[in-house]
Amino acid sequence: MVFPAHTGNLVLRRLQSGFWFLTVLVGLGAFISDFSDSRAGDKKSSPGPRVVTVTPPDAMGAVEVSVAINPTNPDHMIAVSIARMKEHKDISDFAYVTNDAGRTWKTVPRDNPHKVQQGDDVVTFTPDGLAIHTFISFAGILKERPKKAHSGIVTSTSKDGITWNAQVPVVELFNAVEPHEDKAWVKADMSKDSPHRGNLYVAWTKFDVYGSAKPEHKSNIYFSRSPDSGKSFAVPHKISDQPGDALDKSDTVMGACPAVGPKGDVYVVWAGPKSLFFTKSTDAGVKFGKNSIISDCVGWDFPIKGLGRASGLPSLGVDITKGKDRGSIYACWADTRNGDPDVFLIVSRDGGDTWSKPLHINNDTKGNGKEQWFPWLVVDPVDGSVNIAYYDRGAQDGTNTDMTLARSVDGGRTFAYYRLNDEVYNLSLGKKDFFGDYLGIDAYGGRVAVLWMHLMKEPRRLGISSAVLDFEPGTQEGRVEKKVMGED
Repeated sequence: MVFPAHTGNLVLRRLQSGFWFLTVLVGLGAFISDFSDSRAGDKKSSPGPRVVTVTPPDAMGAVEVSVAINPTNPDHMIAVSIARMKEHKDISDFAYVTNDAGRTWKTVPRDNPHKVQQGDDVVTFTPDGLAIHTFISFAGILKERPKKAHSGIVTSTSKDGITWNAQVPVVELFNAVEPHEDKAWVKADMSKDSPHRGNLYVAWTKFDVYGSAKPEHKSNIYFSRSPDSGKSFAVPHKISDQPGDALDKSDTVMGACPAVGPKGDVYVVWAGPKSLFFTKSTDAGVKFGKNSIISDCVGWDFPIKGLGRASGLPSLGVDITKGKDRGSIYACWADTRNGDPDVFLIVSRDGGDTWSKPLHINNDTKGNGKEQWFPWLVVDPVDGSVNIAYYDRGAQDGTNTDMTLARSVDGGRTFAYYRLNDEVYNLSLGKKDFFGDYLGIDAYGGRVAVLWMHLMKEPRRLGISSAVLDFEPGTQEGRVEKKVMGED
């Protein structure tokens, strides 16, 4: 199905509350994100985001954040990221836990038993509320004779985000750096109608030799599964038909993202040479079919003013609700086909056999030189809403940057837009500063949580902030909190 094009203009207005709101004509409808409070007798309005700082003041280099909402208690959320903190000298990964719907966060250093670099963090929950933290673990890459060598993808589980079980390897290699395992993503089967409910699926890139320009050195996409909530993982197997190079650039196969359909079918998307690739398994990830190209992609690796390298790696989500768009598969990414980085969405309504043409998601004018990057998509498993968060310079000049949430409640046909940040960020970093490859977003029952990295005011270091929005499920309207009897 081909999506309708955006048909209107963006109008920015200022409210007394201090937040901007956007009036946007999208497709056939107009949606207003006014961030105002709902009051008795007033017309329902869009939710105001609760914006707070997640990382402590001494955090440095906090990037590549992922967040997950506990389906058994949505006030409980866990985020994970790379960071450095003075009190935890040998730790490079941290968890952040909230039990009050994102109003406050507690920082939890994660174990680093082998004293190596960890990163590419991602967290997800199983249906019964078990958190799964997946990350890469490595040492010695890009060194001819490293003193220490290590490469792997490992997981750890927790019920509360505070206490974590011992690491379990998906794949791990000691005293060697080749091959190098990179950029893993994990997803649990959440569907009540799936015979494999609770299974975990992990996909990632395997480099023959990381960073090598030699044509004989390749990258491929690998996959593993766990039927026992992360206690063990099956022997990994290759699921990409076409390899990429090993340079960690646009001709590398990168950004593998798994998703699971309502009946337990497993889907994986990734970016590679000039294309987005897709494959499907109908037996819980034991075997996959032939890869298909579902869209062209100018390149997933591109420069951003003030940041140097950035990316538009793909994300994937599936509607597992009982609604009219049940089974729809959504793939989102960014590339520079219009001369500057834009966010795009394609949809399959038939299990991945056919796909729509790319829909331009960001609501500024095509080819205007404004940059959007790091889009990430999630589909709410309760109300089927499609939620995409991304960095957005459409309403700003130079390196000034907003955070935008694009939300659809009609199967990705139209979107409303919400500015998440309460202050504009000037994202101009030093040449050696690393900004990562993605931000964090999750949705459950109308709640949307977004976490992102930015420069803190004092000191000027990379930290993480969060915004939580509560919608009436399946709508663009803010959820009205019920007050306790006798409460003011």
